Amino acid sequence: MSPAQLAMSAAHHRSQITLAVVFLIGGLWTLSLLDTAGKLLAMAGYHVVMIAWMRYTINTLFMAVTLAPLYRRRNGKSILHSKRPGLQIARAVLLLVSTLLFFSVIKIVPLAEGTAMNFCAPLLVLAISPWLLKEATYVSRWVAVLVGFTGMLIVIRPGGDIPLHGVLLGLLSATAMALISILNRKANQADNPMVTLFYSGIVGSAISTVLVPFFWSSHSPSLTEWMILISTGITSTVGHFLQISAFRHAEASVLTPFFYAQIISATTMGWLVFGQFPDGFTMLGIGIICASGVGIAYVEHRRIHRFAKGARAA
Repeated sequence: MSPAQLAMSAAHHRSQITLAVVFLIGGLWTLSLLDTAGKLLAMAGYHVVMIAWMRYTINTLFMAVTLAPLYRRRNGKSILHSKRPGLQIARAVLLLVSTLLFFSVIKIVPLAEGTAMNFCAPLLVLAISPWLLKEATYVSRWVAVLVGFTGMLIVIRPGGDIPLHGVLLGLLSATAMALISILNRKANQADNPMVTLFYSGIVGSAISTVLVPFFWSSHSPSLTEWMILISTGITSTVGHFLQISAFRHAEASVLTPFFYAQIISATTMGWLVFGQFPDGFTMLGIGIICASGVGIAYVEHRRIHRFAKGARAA
């Protein structure tokens, strides 16, 4: 390959990474809008099951009208066609549980702190992957886990603003997210991510439709509340679609550190909408969690590329 071709290839690679980062950051900000809407509705008295029902139902209808026909045209088969439907259904059920848990968390916990606790999920994956995924373990991973949990202990410190039941719900939410991350790896190895996204919506909608009559709000939503309810389905679809698009343009190891930028959007929305801003100790804990995640992502990125170079040399 000539120097000019190498330069063009490098420029194309950089542009793809830039596009991926833009998609990812856009998706994270959009999902922070979803979290903000969920917190507003929960504080207004709507049960998390009703919020989740609207989020999944609008999400499914939106995808059925837009993404499903596009997928069929491109792939020549239904978006419901899966090589492992049982895995997709199990993942979708767990995602619904995670959604209910997280909406319950942010009802009583500021957005920044709730998001920070969920960021312990990647660290939990590192801790349990040697057993569940039979992956190799490294000292660097355990250091990252310990540092991340130290940060979380600072965020949820005794005497802080987070009540005990909020801490327990946050830990359950992070655990559910960790399990979903593991199932994501298996699901995306079997199916197109679009299939995974659609299964999430349709299964979540079906289950929450059965549950929602028992948790329906006693008062009729106002026009503003209806708009916020409907927005949850739109922002969840757009946010996850942007994330999927990001991973089509760059490797996961490149994008992982940018996930922690959601702390910025969560903190901004918490401050603008609810007047909640983390104190100094909480910001320190959030910073430690983010640093541990970004640090291990960098180490893993270097390890993957060293392994790839060794394989090519062999």
